[in-house]
Amino acid sequence: MDDDRSRAFGAQLLGMLTGHTLTMLIGIGHRTGLFVAAAQAPVTCAELAERAGLTERYVREWLGAMVTGGIMEYDEPGGRYSLPAEHAVFLTGERASNVGPVTETLQTLSTIMPQVERCFRDGGGVPFGEYAAVAGDSLGATWRYIYPEKLLDGFVGAVPGLTERLAEGARVLDLGCGSGLAINLLAEAFPRSEFVGVDIAADAVAFAEAERARIGLPNASFAQGDAAELPREPAFDVIMAFDAIHDQHSPDVVLRKVREALAPGGVFMMVETKFSRDVARNIGNPHAPMIYSISTLFCVPASLADGGAALGAVWGTELAGEMLAEAGFGRVRLLDSPRPQNCIFVCEV
Repeated sequence: MDDDRSRAFGAQLLGMLTGHTLTMLIGIGHRTGLFVAAAQAPVTCAELAERAGLTERYVREWLGAMVTGGIMEYDEPGGRYSLPAEHAVFLTGERASNVGPVTETLQTLSTIMPQVERCFRDGGGVPFGEYAAVAGDSLGATWRYIYPEKLLDGFVGAVPGLTERLAEGARVLDLGCGSGLAINLLAEAFPRSEFVGVDIAADAVAFAEAERARIGLPNASFAQGDAAELPREPAFDVIMAFDAIHDQHSPDVVLRKVREALAPGGVFMMVETKFSRDVARNIGNPHAPMIYSISTLFCVPASLADGGAALGAVWGTELAGEMLAEAGFGRVRLLDSPRPQNCIFVCEV
């Protein structure tokens, strides 16, 4: 045995375990407002607890982890803690770089983990409803931070001619729209276009419709429905799917339905994960371990719960391209997205 290699791996494991515990505390800092309060100005422990409206004894221990974990800084002579601005951009604000919503997702997966572990032994899966019941309002929180910053200029703007097409007026579908934020943002930005959001989750559709009504968007609507039963008429000029196709029960059927639902000259914008189906080609990709992990804890068990294809989040750009071709898309372009872990398939008949 190589002792140096063993020690190096032990140090690697310590880093992983430490990261896990710090992730839990980052989640607490996100939900309780500690990071927002700390970002205002350097403070003592007592001042931070008062500023955030929390119990000082717990804040003191939390601060110890934040400082020794390299997340916050401590001025010993003054007894003051500070959150550097360079760190605050990843821990505060409703922006795509804020990791707070990711900790919400990881907390949900941790809660469901015993059910997933049972599936390792017994097979089967975990119904999506069990995840939704645990997640509550945090379901899809990550994308609610990403869309406002990245949707218009980043995702839509990456597809040549799409912004102009929406500005002129088009009939648009968001397949697997979730809580509807993408549709509502697009409807507000492009009043000449008509936007429809479809999702299988009734609670998400109800939330999306309530938000649409609050904003007052006459060119947007939402409906509960199964993507595999998408009708051909009325046809759409543009269909979008954000990280949704790999989670479908029958993704091959859904892709055929998407092609059939496109009007002549229509375009399908499929945002998916940017990985290879060959694990060897994903080694060294810093995003790969987390996406594989999330796929293990959510994508695969949620699909297998009702006998789905269980492609997983790392189904690979190669397989995605093959399935799009089999669905009848004659021209498929693969574009970079504003997020390194995602790519954009631009598909035409």
